[in-house]
Amino acid sequence: MASPIVVEERPALLDATADPPALFDGTTRLYTSYVCPFAQRVWITRNFKGLQEKIKLVPLDLGNRPAWYKEKVYPENKVPALEHNGKIIGESLDLIKYLDNTFEGPSLYPEDHAKREFGDELLKYTDTFVKTMYMSLKGDPFRETAPVLDYLENALYKFDDGPFFLGQLSLVDIAYIPFVERFQIVLNELLKCDITAERPKLSSWIEQMNKIDGYAQTKIDPKEIVEIFKKKFMVSHIIRIYFIDFIGSRGELHHLFLGIRSSFSISGCLGVNVCWFSVLGMKTELV
Repeated sequence: MASPIVVEERPALLDATADPPALFDGTTRLYTSYVCPFAQRVWITRNFKGLQEKIKLVPLDLGNRPAWYKEKVYPENKVPALEHNGKIIGESLDLIKYLDNTFEGPSLYPEDHAKREFGDELLKYTDTFVKTMYMSLKGDPFRETAPVLDYLENALYKFDDGPFFLGQLSLVDIAYIPFVERFQIVLNELLKCDITAERPKLSSWIEQMNKIDGYAQTKIDPKEIVEIFKKKFMVSHIIRIYFIDFIGSRGELHHLFLGIRSSFSISGCLGVNVCWFSVLGMKTELV
């Protein structure tokens, strides 16, 4: 069971003009970003375990981050990072495990051996899932996202004691939801691609996750997510034009689309992302 609901006001972003907090003074701080899905994982874990009073949020403006963060806090210069007991810990999957194992609050990983084994498998798969979903934006999202989304669909409800991956809410659900949230919004808005179509378990899981306050409090405006993706990939729209062309005396159905090839850095929340798009021209394919 989750800890009692705590509604907190979000602290203001710290940018390049902001002074640093009193670093390494015994305060436990989560350096985060309100828009970063990797950092959101740790934020959700903190909230669900009821650690709002024990772990202070320090949100950074990733587009204009303070120099002291890299110089004095985390040389990697990315989020999330946790300041705890005089040291800095990074990497989102490591951090959600660290919070669960180190701090009080409801456990987010089961004791059952079969569930732990399956959970470890699912956590390892997150890298494949995230990379595939991002890379699909330079190709055919309808086709390229299907295998990883089907993997989630098949993994859900393996255990019959709850609606989540391991029965009850766990680190696995927290690891996936920030990315599922974003791609459900972006692919639907820009390409009319519904990732839950013919995936009832995934659809139900998203619905259940949205009922969890510790997660709901970390969400941002869907419109902001769409704008972030447009800016990140340096196009006002991810252009995919589908139309039907009947050609030839037999009227075969052809499917034409504008091909796009991109090369970009999927750096999560590293700060500088470079993306170059080149139009290859029109390509005709049979439907």
